[in-house]
Amino acid sequence: MSKSFEEQMGDLEKIVSELEKGDLNLDKSVEKFEEGIKISKECNKILEEAEKKITMLVKKDGEMKEENFETEE
Repeated sequence: MSKSFEEQMGDLEKIVSELEKGDLNLDKSVEKFEEGIKISKECNKILEEAEKKITMLVKKDGEMKEENFETEE
């Protein structure tokens, strides 16, 4: 069973914290960095899928119309 977005973000935060401490040797740091990149890609995929699913129902001229959700940047 795959982890939820929130669980993966928690794992990523732990990795960042470990790397920031600077207590790891080079090999372990690279390993943690690679693990973090993998989790980051998985989280990005989850977000992309969620964005595709989000739609807004907009009432226009008495009819319900489905439109894609657009984020503000």
